[in-house]
Order: sequence, then structure tokens, then C-alpha cells
Amino acid sequence: MSRAEVPAAGAPAGVPAGRAGDTGRAPARLWTLGLLRNELATTFRRWRTLALLGVLAAVPVLVGVAVRIETSDGSSVGGGEGPAFITQITNNGLFLVFTALAATLPFFLPTAIGVVAGDAVAGEAGAGTLRYLLVAPAGRTRLLLVKYATVLAFCLAATLVVAVSALAVGALLFPLGDLTTISGTRIGFGEGLGRALLIALLVAASLAGVAALGLFVSTLTDSGIAAMATTVGLLITVQILDQIPQLHAMQPYLFSHYWLSFADLMRDPVPWDGVVRNLELQALYAAVFGSAAWARFTAKDITA
Repeated sequence: MSRAEVPAAGAPAGVPAGRAGDTGRAPARLWTLGLLRNELATTFRRWRTLALLGVLAAVPVLVGVAVRIETSDGSSVGGGEGPAFITQITNNGLFLVFTALAATLPFFLPTAIGVVAGDAVAGEAGAGTLRYLLVAPAGRTRLLLVKYATVLAFCLAATLVVAVSALAVGALLFPLGDLTTISGTRIGFGEGLGRALLIALLVAASLAGVAALGLFVSTLTDSGIAAMATTVGLLITVQILDQIPQLHAMQPYLFSHYWLSFADLMRDPVPWDGVVRNLELQALYAAVFGSAAWARFTAKDITA
């Protein structure tokens, strides 16, 4: 067998190396797709990931049961003085979806994302497997993109777990049907379900900034635990800063500032300003920290 016929390192069996000048682009692309599938499978099979998803799924159950118990005598939640979504749960179980997302978004969801993102690169380095991944033809840039795509997939999966769990519990414990928006108008159950799905997708997109931040931190250390702890610590710090009135000038630039803008999707008509600002801010954080992660990772000396 001539040297030109030798398969590229890491390429699937039967895929020849590229000719001179081709630099093995086809094998690199195939390897990247294979790595993405492997990363997704590995991430979602870990006990830690399953435990995080289990905790997220339990939040709507606890909220739904608590509301059901409190209203079992016919009284309203908190005497009718609770948040807009939670006071509506007894009238329509679909509101449990909105309540659960509002309850998990400030801490539970981003913390879970921070754990997965923080371990993405640092965990591989600490386990000694990162250097073997870098031998393959896709290169560091594609490997980093695969890591980020995996974290984003977890963002979507985690959000949908909360939404589906809330919908199931809401259907079991409370009536379903037409619902009243925050603006006081009535919409059909089908439209309400569509808005719930749109809200879930928006919440998942709202975590893109945290995912990029966690990935950047993960490139700074070879300790997965240190990267996870740092990411979660930064998340808590940003949340605290966002609640201090004296810092109002900087708060619109914090990635968590517009997270709860998804509530605007339950108004009629929908005011899109907050939603657009949130998506623009997440895109900015993803670009800035994604670029920083790329600059750090491509120049990093991998010794383990």
C-alpha cells in the first residue's frame, strides 16, 4: 500500500487520506461528526449529567405538589398575592411550565450548565485524554466547536426536561384548557402550548452566554472541579451584582439581566424589546468568551 493510500489518523475505516493539497478535509469532517456523536453520547450517559437532569425534573414536581396541597381547601396560592404565573396554576396546569422555568432559570439551570461547560475541556485535560483527541485530523478549533455544541445541546435538553416535567405534572394535578395571558386576553390551549415551547427555546438560548463563559474557564485549568467551581462562582457573583440597585448602570450588560424577559411572550400583543435585547446580549457573550476560549485553547500547551 502506497503512502497516499494510508487512511488518515482517526478517520473512519475505508476513508482514504486526501490527495496532496487536500489536507484530509473529508476525513476531518467525518471525524468531527463522529466526535460530536461521541461527545453527546458520553455527556448524556454520565451519572452526573443524569443526576443534574433528575434534579431539574424534580423542581416542577415539588412546585406542583406544593401548590396542590396549599390550594386543596379552595384557597388561592399565597392568598392571591404570589407571582403572576404561580397564582394561575390552579386555573390552568400549563402555567406550571412558565412557573418552573422562572424558578429554575436564576440558579438551577445555569448551575447545571456551568458544571457541564466547566468540565468540557478541563475534565479531558485532567483525565489525560485531551492530548489523544488533539492527535486526530480535525484540529483544536473543530474540537472546541464540538465541545461548545455539546454544551448547547445540554442547555436545550435541560430546559426541555423542566418544561416537559412541568407539563406532565400540571396535566395530572390541574385542569388544562384555554388560558388567560398576563395582559388579560384569552388564548386557546394550542396557542398556549406553542408559546410554552417558544419560551422553553428562548430559555435555552438565554444560557448560551453561560455556556461560553464556562467553556472559556475550562480552557484555563486542567482541573475539572476547579473550572466548575469557578464558573458557578462567577454565576452567583453576577446574580448578586444584578440585584444591587447602586449598580444599575452596569446591570443591562450582565448576561442574566434579561433572562426573565421570556415572560413577555405571555402578553398580548408580545413586546419583543426585552426578548431581542436578551438574545443580542447572549450572542455578544458567546462571541466574546467563545473567541477568548479559542485563543486560549489554540495556544495552550497540552501536557496531559
